[in-house]
Amino acid sequence: MSEPAATASRSAGPSAGVPARTILPLALAAFASSINIRSCDPLLPQIALSFSTSVGGAAAVITAFTIGYGLTQLAFGPVGDRLGKYRVVAVAALAAGIATALGAFMPTLETLIAARLVAGGFAAAAIPLAFAWIGDAVPFERRQGVLARFLSAQMMGIVLGQALGGIVGELFGWPRMFLIVGALHSLAGIVMLYELRTNPDGQPPPATSRLGLSGLAAGIVGIAKRPWVRVLLAAVFVEAFAMYGAFAYIGADLHHRLGLGFSLVGLVLSVYGAGAVLYSLTARRLLARLGERGFVIAGGALMSTCFLALAAAPGLAVVPAIMLALGFGFYMMHNTLQTHATQMAPEARGLAVSIFAFALFCGQSAGVALAAPLVDRYGARPIYVAAAVILPAVAVWLRAQLTARHASGEAGIAGTGRR
Repeated sequence: MSEPAATASRSAGPSAGVPARTILPLALAAFASSINIRSCDPLLPQIALSFSTSVGGAAAVITAFTIGYGLTQLAFGPVGDRLGKYRVVAVAALAAGIATALGAFMPTLETLIAARLVAGGFAAAAIPLAFAWIGDAVPFERRQGVLARFLSAQMMGIVLGQALGGIVGELFGWPRMFLIVGALHSLAGIVMLYELRTNPDGQPPPATSRLGLSGLAAGIVGIAKRPWVRVLLAAVFVEAFAMYGAFAYIGADLHHRLGLGFSLVGLVLSVYGAGAVLYSLTARRLLARLGERGFVIAGGALMSTCFLALAAAPGLAVVPAIMLALGFGFYMMHNTLQTHATQMAPEARGLAVSIFAFALFCGQSAGVALAAPLVDRYGARPIYVAAAVILPAVAVWLRAQLTARHASGEAGIAGTGRR
């Protein structure tokens, strides 16, 4: 019996079905975290103007958030395994709400960067621990579909984060956006704590191994020694490096090169999230046709085409379609990686998914930071071209790894191993 099948009965959770009453507040926390992740993208020109710096300089607020988000993954994983993933997400959501709202009152770029670092650190708990919680509650063979639907909340956060970032920033100023996002985080935390108090039986059983904090380093090393884990971590790091290193500057590029106002920039960027929502609604049927390896190749090719089209775009007319396809293509590859990440180490799932998220956000932070001086000097087009080369290369390599894994007899996503 494969490892996914062997752990299915243990991870099935408190009921045969997905516990919707409990998962909805968790989705609200992921929704708030997603808004926070992407809300600064359309605000970069405004933040740069407020603090008399370049767009590349203002991008430090994105880098700081993603660094904080990535670094705390390694703490939240074992803490979630020990204290309960749901409870940890609830408390962290409240803290993220406070830190995010405080960003609205920062008088200098340096203090805003510090506030975003802290906000990212607490916002980090929601999405990876939610994925780990779903891993505990839902059998592997059903998990891809559940995760795809759960992505709808995450993607709606990206849609609204980018749209509201532009609209609220233009109408009321960028600090007001931080107040709104902080309130959403706080609401999510309060609802989750209420759910824990009124429905304590709605939680899945704990993981079989609950790693103590003293064993964190040993646990990380033990998980990272597994060859398949190293493949997933390398793939998600490079994917995030290329994808988000370019994506973070699309809003500023649309504003400066194509002359779009901030509200319109936010709306155009939000179409990316709509593409991801479209993916979540069609993933199950497409997966049956293409298989996970087909998903990876198609996603890499689609992202490459989209970035080349952005580099060549002469005006606004074609950009919404490009953004829709980019969101769809990214999640074809990324959700395949996320699904495998939930099964990297079922005995310490919180830590394993947190290591995966750490690699993701380290890649994103490195991509945004390294692209900043190039964007300031040459514009965003060279970064788009670089992403268009790197992403399909990652897809081809990952498909080869999936093929080798299948040939060795290890299971992929249920029902997809034949392709």
